[in-house]
Amino acid sequence: MAQEFQRTPVAPATIGSQPGPHTLRGEETNVYADAATQSFNLTMLGQQVTITATPVGYTWNYGDGTIWGPTPHHGAPLHQDRIGEQTQTSHIYTATGRLALTVTTHFDGTYSVNGGPSLPIPGQGNIPSAPLGLTVWRAETRLYADNCIQNPNGVGC
Repeated sequence: MAQEFQRTPVAPATIGSQPGPHTLRGEETNVYADAATQSFNLTMLGQQVTITATPVGYTWNYGDGTIWGPTPHHGAPLHQDRIGEQTQTSHIYTATGRLALTVTTHFDGTYSVNGGPSLPIPGQGNIPSAPLGLTVWRAETRLYADNCIQNPNGVGC
């Protein structure tokens, strides 16, 4: 049954980020994965078999060399006025650049034969998601208080 579970076309989680697809160096970037429990009906040796894959863990690769997991935390989108807050799955990027954020979702499997009781399938299915492109930018704050007549070399003059 473990081999059938590994061959089952379990859909990967979808990934989101806030902000995204652009974020700022040194600021919290909220990331989240949306994975669903999935069931598949097969016929094996003339018997009706139902395989169910349930997401139970996530391994995050933030694209900058930081890997976290496996963890049960999949994250969630934040309300618009909360973007920038720290979350269980958020990450602070320390360098600028383009990167690819990925997550591998770990699924536990069960099976039942002809509508009988659900039985566990040994092992897990580890399904990688398609990468989410993210660009990390830097921001500079400048004070534009110079009088350009008095200081023509001032910032903004």
